[in-house]
Amino acid sequence: MERFCDIPCDPAQLSALNLAFVGDTVFDLFVRETLVCEANRPVHLQHDRAAARVKAAAQAAAAKTLLPALTEKELEQFRRGRNAHANHKAKNATESDYHYATGLETLFGYLYLNGEIDRLRALMRLLDETKGDDTR
Repeated sequence: MERFCDIPCDPAQLSALNLAFVGDTVFDLFVRETLVCEANRPVHLQHDRAAARVKAAAQAAAAKTLLPALTEKELEQFRRGRNAHANHKAKNATESDYHYATGLETLFGYLYLNGEIDRLRALMRLLDETKGDDTR
């Protein structure tokens, strides 16, 4: 198992929104690490590029890209997140994008807490292969 903390955790027992809480940060870290390793840009440019890739609309697009590549178990986790009802509305996203983004975050939280780092890397590689050059 590859995680930062050595605390026992069964992600199958956590709510979708708790998984999304962790998955949001996991996705953000992958994006930031990718950007920093691509180029030594000024931090404000790194921030702008990261924000563009982690906003709800971009996460929703990423989720739609990944859906055909997901296993049945992964699809189950994605659906749990997509169908979860948060107690607030998205500020800068459509309701649909917000739900898809939450599904993606739930999936990433589940995989991370399950120690499936190689699978997370594979999914992020798939996203990198399908994104346009305009984000570089």
